[in-house]
Amino acid sequence: MNATHRLVRLARRPAGLPTPDDFTLEQAPIPRPGVGQVLVRNAHFLVFPGLRTLIGGETRDVPLPPLHPGDTLFGPAIGEVVDGPLEKGQLVLHLQGWRDYATPATAECRQLDGTLPDPVAHLAQGSAAYGALTRLAEVQEGDTVFVTGAAGAVGTMAGQIARLLGAAQVVGSTGSPDKAQRLERELGYDATVLRGAASVDRQLAEVAPDGIDVVLDTVGGEQLTAAVHTANRGARLTLVGALDGQLSPDRAGGSAPTVLDTYRLLTRGITIAGYSGVDHPDVEAEWEARFGDWLRAGDIHFPYTPVRGMERAPGALPQLIAGRSFGAAIVEL
Repeated sequence: MNATHRLVRLARRPAGLPTPDDFTLEQAPIPRPGVGQVLVRNAHFLVFPGLRTLIGGETRDVPLPPLHPGDTLFGPAIGEVVDGPLEKGQLVLHLQGWRDYATPATAECRQLDGTLPDPVAHLAQGSAAYGALTRLAEVQEGDTVFVTGAAGAVGTMAGQIARLLGAAQVVGSTGSPDKAQRLERELGYDATVLRGAASVDRQLAEVAPDGIDVVLDTVGGEQLTAAVHTANRGARLTLVGALDGQLSPDRAGGSAPTVLDTYRLLTRGITIAGYSGVDHPDVEAEWEARFGDWLRAGDIHFPYTPVRGMERAPGALPQLIAGRSFGAAIVEL
């Protein structure tokens, strides 16, 4: 085993949206596990947009610590135990990504047991979508569902989940014609609206003339505004992300103001709620069981964009923010 390993650190706090120069790839001694820790050789880790908030310093109400210049980035990772109390070779899920070797506490590792046919699928961002659609929006047979940010890590899963829960029509939004084609061709979306191509209001009215019953929003901004305008009486809107704020060059990732027509919310009896996994601790196990069954049956797909090699990791978050990923962005080591 080499005496050193690679890791990605925050070099400086970005001025606006992050660039690869805001991160640095460094060599460091391979850590030794302490008492109650395991040494894990990472194989894959997730690039998630919430890092924009953590490096921007606006972390109020965020259940993760801020990142300061010099800190190693972190996030969900899958790796193989090479030393410590757990069995060598055991695959585990933990939160010390962005490095070749990690030393999470044994209690912070989740041992993977084959619930999912592909271990990498444990990095799928489907739990929040599933929880929001089953606990808050409660998708019903025949519903028309609108998913904003449909080509993202959550959105690519949400449309498929909505269909499996009984939705009759699934509409998504994205900023790329190519992604729109993939959503419809590969993931079963019935229609898509293009951000920036024309009024989202007008496009929604054309593709969903009978209105929208459920909204799963990962973006906010004008897309959420338009969703309220198109929502039917009794529509259920659930929020699982705020990309409009996190991906704005004028913000630091900790706010996402949106204009909502409260008159329509009131007169149409529309409900709107934010989803947090900590409020629904039973969702994760239920989701994974159903996800595993759906994967084995070929009823659902886990699309992701691979980032091959740690040397490309410093550019992974900027590429994600620039919209160059379809589905999740995963660094493969």
